[in-house]
Amino acid sequence: MIDKLHYISQQPENGSHLSAIAQALEAGCKWVQLRVKHQPADVILKYAIGANKLCNQYNAKLIVNDHPEIALKAGAYGVHLGLQDMSVAQARQIVGNRMIIGGTANTFEHVQQRVAEGVNYIGCGPYRFTTTKENLSPILGLEGLKTIARQMRAANMTVPLIAIGGVLPEDITQLMDAGLYGVAVSGGITRAADQKAVVDYSYCCLHAPSINELI
Repeated sequence: MIDKLHYISQQPENGSHLSAIAQALEAGCKWVQLRVKHQPADVILKYAIGANKLCNQYNAKLIVNDHPEIALKAGAYGVHLGLQDMSVAQARQIVGNRMIIGGTANTFEHVQQRVAEGVNYIGCGPYRFTTTKENLSPILGLEGLKTIARQMRAANMTVPLIAIGGVLPEDITQLMDAGLYGVAVSGGITRAADQKAVVDYSYCCLHAPSINELI
């Protein structure tokens, strides 16, 4: 089961990826993506092992960004691949059939590619401008994501579509009404003054009936 709220780790001003993950887990997050850029593999592996230990303590799932080998060694629940990363087929050979594989998309053509590749969920975005990602793809906004969600329904595609890139908790209701399955949030949780309140609010919005369900 793919959680509707994905926390994407980032290093806070006073702390590390692990401290940020620990706080998010304490606040109630159940799905964590470790996203460490520009670090050697051995450093990322140490983060992944530590993050997986934390997730196990909170009965949460760890996804490792970019690195199937590290995800496997750390005992993670899954791996997330960007469009410029290793292919899904190569990653599947490394991690086997039990591990979740998520993939990034920016267009409906990317979504079709990801579905054909057999990903378990699709992170689609960016929703708005974000400073956490370099080489940002064209911003989709609400209308762009709504169009892709509609195209997926027309094509009978059921792979969970997760909104990514600059998503804030206050965006969740309209994204769910647009036909998204869930959201990925980073700074909106990391920098929150009351993280538990933000996570509780996010889950409440994510599990409330959407306009589509009420029609």
